[in-house]
Amino acid sequence: MKRTRIVAAMVATAAIAAALTGCSGSGDSAGGDGKTLRLWHYENADGAMGKAWNEAIKIFEKETGAKVEFEEKSFEQIRSTASQVLNSDQAPDVLEYNKGNATAGLLASQGLLAPLDDAVKKYGWDKKLASSLQTTAKYDDRGIMGSGSWYGVPNYGEYVEVYYNKTAFQDAGVKVPTTLAEFEAAMKTFADKGQTPLSESAAEYPLGQLWYQLALSKADRSFIDDYQLYKGKVDWNGEPLTYATQTIADWTSKGYISKDASGIKAEDAGVSFINGQSPMFYSGSWWYGRFMTEIKGFEWGTFLFPGTDLTPGSAGNMWVVPEHAKNKELAEKFIDITMRPEIQAILGNNGGVPVAADVSAITDAKSKELIENFNSVTSRDGIAFYPDWPTPTFYDQLNAGLQELINGTKSPAEVRKQLGDQYAAGVKDIVG
Repeated sequence: MKRTRIVAAMVATAAIAAALTGCSGSGDSAGGDGKTLRLWHYENADGAMGKAWNEAIKIFEKETGAKVEFEEKSFEQIRSTASQVLNSDQAPDVLEYNKGNATAGLLASQGLLAPLDDAVKKYGWDKKLASSLQTTAKYDDRGIMGSGSWYGVPNYGEYVEVYYNKTAFQDAGVKVPTTLAEFEAAMKTFADKGQTPLSESAAEYPLGQLWYQLALSKADRSFIDDYQLYKGKVDWNGEPLTYATQTIADWTSKGYISKDASGIKAEDAGVSFINGQSPMFYSGSWWYGRFMTEIKGFEWGTFLFPGTDLTPGSAGNMWVVPEHAKNKELAEKFIDITMRPEIQAILGNNGGVPVAADVSAITDAKSKELIENFNSVTSRDGIAFYPDWPTPTFYDQLNAGLQELINGTKSPAEVRKQLGDQYAAGVKDIVG
């Protein structure tokens, strides 16, 4: 692990750390008596995960006789101070944490997370999770995901798909595409009517995920292993990345993607779809619950990107147990309760993507569609992670490169060269 990476990840102010560790005023109550579980997560109480974890707390307290001392933290609170807090006696017993090399992998490499291999065997979590979902739970001694010990247990799933305006499709005589050619024909139909088919954002993640999906349509699992896990050199002049970059440029020139997307954020792109301004929006399952409540003016649905078995996505955030936790066994018991079918069903019926649910227990029709698509991806080992994961800086670099691409200030070849150099430098800083 490069020292520069560790130092960069640990930068946070003492004031923020003090606010995070001192907000409950009852840190001593956990003690070492094994009767109080200190739990942190950042899910909204009214959201799918918040509802599921609240029920899990009730079951845990009833079955163990222990008390849960829950503290809600913001994502940014946990992200910015984790290294300091988890390296102190203020560490909780179990918390929700982000997956990936630059987050959970970094903490694992610093010895701040407890390995969970024995608990995995005891509770059989490896039998409940698809193999592709286990990738982000395991980290080697360098903090690189995909191998080594278990340092987390994914508690939900996420993936990217096409949201579409069923009403607009019916009015235009467009059917749900099952091939890439049909997808492009559908976009042409809307563009010919003067409507931008894809609501996009290049200022934030959506366009980068579309670019990656296009690359995946020409790729296989070995490409993903090279790109995400550093198992081989990534060929930035090979077919997947050449096709993806050129296609984004082509779709922009044809009016399928607006050049204005260079300054549009994800929120604005999503709201554009909600308002019916574009008939399609390619983005993550995290939008699903919101669309269920906010879309009023038309019927909508989803479909997986056509013409490929590979899809951007991953297990969601994970339960992790700090090495300094006072009640590790209680933490593992709580994690196991969140993996039970009845808890996963609560998650699934409220717009979340459960990782261990019985689909027959999902009663909401739209939620069932969301989960069935996810299960389709995982059953074919199609989870391919996200384009910005390989290095801590690649998210901003990818967005900047794609902005230049759709603005026309750089050619597809120039953008590939720029991104390839930035990617290689970032990976070298991690693996040497």
